[in-house]
Amino acid sequence: MLKPIALALLASLSLAVAADAATPPDRYAPKPYVTLKHPAWSKDAILYQLNTRQFTPEGTFRAAEKQLPRLKALGVDIIWLMPVNPIGVQNRKGTLGSPYSVRDYYGVNPEFGTLADLKSFVNTAHRLGLHVILDWVANHTAWDNSLHAQHPDWYEHDWKGANRPTPWWDWSDIIDLDYSKPGLRRYMTDAMKYWVRTAGIDGFRCDVAGYVPLDFWENARAELDAIKPVFMLAEFDQRDVHRAAFDASYAWKWNNAMADIAAGKADVGALFGYYSEVQSAWPAEAMRMTYTENHDQNAWEGTEFERFGKALPAAIVLSFVGEGLPLIYNGQEAGNPRRLKFFERDPIEWRDHPNNDLFKRLIAFRKSHPALWNAPWGAAMTPVVNSAPTKVLSFVRAKNGDKVFALFNLSGDPQTVSFTDGPSDGSYVDFADGSALMITRATTVKLAPWSYRVLATSR
Repeated sequence: MLKPIALALLASLSLAVAADAATPPDRYAPKPYVTLKHPAWSKDAILYQLNTRQFTPEGTFRAAEKQLPRLKALGVDIIWLMPVNPIGVQNRKGTLGSPYSVRDYYGVNPEFGTLADLKSFVNTAHRLGLHVILDWVANHTAWDNSLHAQHPDWYEHDWKGANRPTPWWDWSDIIDLDYSKPGLRRYMTDAMKYWVRTAGIDGFRCDVAGYVPLDFWENARAELDAIKPVFMLAEFDQRDVHRAAFDASYAWKWNNAMADIAAGKADVGALFGYYSEVQSAWPAEAMRMTYTENHDQNAWEGTEFERFGKALPAAIVLSFVGEGLPLIYNGQEAGNPRRLKFFERDPIEWRDHPNNDLFKRLIAFRKSHPALWNAPWGAAMTPVVNSAPTKVLSFVRAKNGDKVFALFNLSGDPQTVSFTDGPSDGSYVDFADGSALMITRATTVKLAPWSYRVLATSR
């Protein structure tokens, strides 16, 4: 006869089996994390950030429009216009103020032109096959934005009960909004929809996106996509924004790792950490914007020449051939050597520079090799183990017969490397000069300080 304990165990087991039988079979099946769909035109897109105030001597949309054929010839696809809205006067910084201090979400900054001028810019861009996204400032407004008088309850307050700028930053020209208010959420979403409908805008780069609740962005994305497929870029570095709100986010860690390597504060291991996190913890559909300069870094941290020095060409090339969505900040193609003033007129001094040819060739190369396209269309980077792993980064990106093998000497000393593991073997053509090269386990490759070799299967 079975003892009571044994009978109890059998009964418990029977209940567990019965419960398993009643469990839906798909409970443990993996479910897609990313629910948004990237617009088809973003698959191999290159971003170009346009600072209207400094882009031309005139600093206007009409003057910038005349440069669109040049940008098309360069090969870029998405023009990111810095904020186009009127700028606050109260507590303004400098003479002209920050474009991120928005006085009217439905208006156009007269410094740049009119709504008709902006529409003309967008229409010309579309005729050329380009897309245009607007910089959108949802976290805060200018002190004299009409919302402040009409809806004071839509704003956050400090410990004294007064409106406050974003804590800890020297942003005295703005005050923060309070996204616990449904009316604010509706207003801000409707304003974004206005620009898509009225000016034909193709999406938004969202300033300090992580300071605004994610559920706001996810709903806004759904309402915008109901009008037309849009492209959304978050100024944030966090995986969850990609689930249902943003196509792309900032690869801050990539940029910082490259700057540390260039300054001798880190070695290639800093990039190992970045790429490991991207491939292990981030959704495969997430586009990470890789860049060597943007408006913030140029104005406040130094030019790309100051930050990357001799490593700059290698950093630029890696931003295009590694996993990521490449960005060009206006003036980089002219080798702009200056920190552009942020609150004043300070036009770029355009000149012939080797960067222009480098960007043009990199863009053409990237578009001709699907393995290098944006996530999820392109291929992940597969490490190639080399004999100088702290000095040389080497990897392969391969997909559907297309293969790119890239090597970067991220040190100030010459390196001669061989390869012990990874899919490096093959016959290649060199990106730099079109020469042929066969790679096997017996091959050694010499790399000058801060140099690169980008090899691709012929197409």
